[in-house]
Amino acid sequence: MKITLKDGSSREYAQAMCVYDIAADISEGLARAACAGEVDGEVVDLRTVIDRDCTLQILTVRDEAGLRTVRHTCSHVLAQAVKRLFPDARVTIGPSIDEGFYYDFDHAPFSREDLDNLEKEMKKIIKEGHKLERFTLSREEAVKYMEKAGEPYKVELIRDLPEGAEISFYDQGGFVDLCAGPHLMSTKGIKAFKLISSSMAYWRGDSDKAQLQRIYGTAFASKEELAAYLAHLEDIKKRDHNRLGREMELFTTVDVVGQGLPLLMPKGTKMVMKLQRWIEDLEDREWGYVRTKTPFMAKSDLYKISGHWDHYKEGMFVLGDEEKDKEVFALRPMTCPFQYYCYKNGQHSYRDLPIRYGETSTLFRNEDSGEMHGLTRVRQFTISEGHLVIRPDQAEEELKSCLNLANYVLGVLGLLEDVTYRLSKWDPENREKYLGDEAYWEKTQDALRQILQENSLPFTEADGEAAFYGPKIDIQAKNVYGKEDTMITIQLDCAIAENFDMYYIDQNGDKIRPYIIHRTSLGCYERTLAWLIEKYAGKFPTWLCPEQVRILTISEKFNEYAEMVRKELAAAGIDVTVDNRSEKIGYKIREARMAKLPYMLVVGASEEENGLVSVRSRFAGDEGQKSVAEFMEQILREIQTKEIRRELPEEERK
Repeated sequence: MKITLKDGSSREYAQAMCVYDIAADISEGLARAACAGEVDGEVVDLRTVIDRDCTLQILTVRDEAGLRTVRHTCSHVLAQAVKRLFPDARVTIGPSIDEGFYYDFDHAPFSREDLDNLEKEMKKIIKEGHKLERFTLSREEAVKYMEKAGEPYKVELIRDLPEGAEISFYDQGGFVDLCAGPHLMSTKGIKAFKLISSSMAYWRGDSDKAQLQRIYGTAFASKEELAAYLAHLEDIKKRDHNRLGREMELFTTVDVVGQGLPLLMPKGTKMVMKLQRWIEDLEDREWGYVRTKTPFMAKSDLYKISGHWDHYKEGMFVLGDEEKDKEVFALRPMTCPFQYYCYKNGQHSYRDLPIRYGETSTLFRNEDSGEMHGLTRVRQFTISEGHLVIRPDQAEEELKSCLNLANYVLGVLGLLEDVTYRLSKWDPENREKYLGDEAYWEKTQDALRQILQENSLPFTEADGEAAFYGPKIDIQAKNVYGKEDTMITIQLDCAIAENFDMYYIDQNGDKIRPYIIHRTSLGCYERTLAWLIEKYAGKFPTWLCPEQVRILTISEKFNEYAEMVRKELAAAGIDVTVDNRSEKIGYKIREARMAKLPYMLVVGASEEENGLVSVRSRFAGDEGQKSVAEFMEQILREIQTKEIRRELPEEERK
C-alpha cells in the first residue's frame, strides 16, 4: 500500500500498519510527539490500522486536532481521578471543546478544594504512565459491562446506539470508559493542564433530566502556554459583564425578584436610555420608520392567529387556564402580531409600501432556569424591534437596508469587527415545526443567502435555527467565555400575512398579500449592554458613559467655582458630577480612575482665577489647562460624533 504524507512524499508498505508504527518508521521523535493521525481528512486514533492507499498526516499537539486529542485524554484522566476520590460519582460524558475539555458527573457540587485535590490525583495518574488500551464489544456485551460497573448513564448512551454498531472502550490503568476516541497512547503525553471551574449542567442538556456537575479544564503543549492562557482567563474574569457590571453598579439581581429579571441601576439605566434615544431617532429620522406603542399582553386568540400558540407556547408566560377561564392572556414574546393590526387599521395601496414600523419593545420569554446568565439570557428584555410591510418586489432592497442599518449601528458602537453572520434555515426533517412547504423555504432562504453574498459577507448556514415562519440572517457574537449569542436578527416572512388577512391594493385594484421583514437594528438592549461592558472592560466611549465628567476640587474653597462649571456643562447636556469631599486630590483622582471615567476636571486657585479647568483623561492622562468653553467644545464634538477615542499606551501618557 502507498501512504502519501503531508509534504507530498510517500512510503510503501507490504503489510497493514497502524498509524503509530508508520510515525515510528518515519521518525522516533515524530512517534513520541504523535497524538493522532489524519487519514484522507478524517482524524483517527494512533492505533488505527491502515490497509489501503491513502494520504496521512501525523498530528502532534501543535495541530488543532492533536491538541484536542490531548484534551480528550485529559478528560478521561479527570474521570479516573474523580472515581478514585469520589467512588460514588457516576460518569457521563467528557468531550474536548474549543478551550479545553469538560466532564459531567452525577455527584454533589465540587468545591475549589475538591478541584485542587483532583488536580493532584490527575498528576499522579499522569506520572504513573498508564497506557490507553482500546477494545470493542457488541452492543449487548457493552450494556452488560456498564451495568456491572454501575454506570447507568453509559448504559443509556449504549442503548441509543444502533444494533450492530462497533462500541469501543478505552482502559487506562483499570479505569474503563466508553469512548470513540481518539486518545494518546499513554497518560504521560499530557504535559500541562489545569481544572478551571465547576458548574451545574443537565443530562443531555434537558432541564427535565438529572442535574449533573460539570468540571471544566484545559490542557496545553507546555507550562508556558498554559500560564499564558490562565493569564488570559484572569483578564476575561475582569471583563465578565456579570461581575464587572455589578461592581460598576450598572445592574443587580435579587432572588425575591426572580431569575432572569435583572434590575438596571441608575448608571445602567442611563446607558440604555442613551442607546434607546439614539436608535429611535436614527430609525425615525434617517431610515424611514414610524413608531408604535402596543400592549405587553394579549388574549390567547391573537397568538393562535399568529401561530405562536401552537409553535411557541412553552416559551411564553401564560396568564390563566384555558379549561377554567373564559379568557386566557399571555405576556408577549414578540411584537409582530400587534403591529400587524396597526397595519390593518386602514386600507393600503401599493404606493404606500414599504411601511416600516418600529417599537422599543419589552418582551417576555420563559427561558429555562439553567440558561439564565447576567444580562445575556433573561426572561424580560427590551429590543429595538421593527416590522416592515413590503411588496414582494421590494424584498431585496429592504433586506439590504435592514442589514446596512444593523452594520451601521454596530460600526458606531465599535462592535462590527466582533460579529459573524449566520443564515438560519428550517429543518426539513422536522416539518411540523414550520409554516409553509419546501418550495417556500427554499425561496426565502435563497433570498437571504443572496443578500449576504452580494454584500460579500462570510457566513455559515445552520439548519433548524429559523423562526417557524421564515429564515433569518443572524448576526452573532461571542462573550468573553466564547459562548455565542444572537445579537441582531433579520427575518423574511412570506407566509404570515395570510393568517392575518393582510393585503394591499395593487395597480390593477387586486388584493395582494404583502411580505413581512422582522428585524432589529440593535437587538436586545440588555444583551448589548453586557456586550459593551465586556468589549470595553467598562471603559465605554464617552457618549455612552453614565458619568462623562467629574469635577474634582483641590479644597472646599473652590466648591462654588466647581458648581458653576458643573451647571455650565450640564446645561450643554453633559453628564457631570462634582467631588467636593474633604479628601486629598490624589485620592479623588485615583477614585475617578477606578470608576473608569473619561474625564476629570481639577479646579483650584489658578483655574478659578483664570476661568480654566485642568483636564485629565483616561485617554491621554494630563491634557493641561483649558478654558471651560474649549473643553466643552472638545467633549461635545466627541459626544455628538460618537467618537471612540483610543487610549494612549501608559508610557505615552502625561
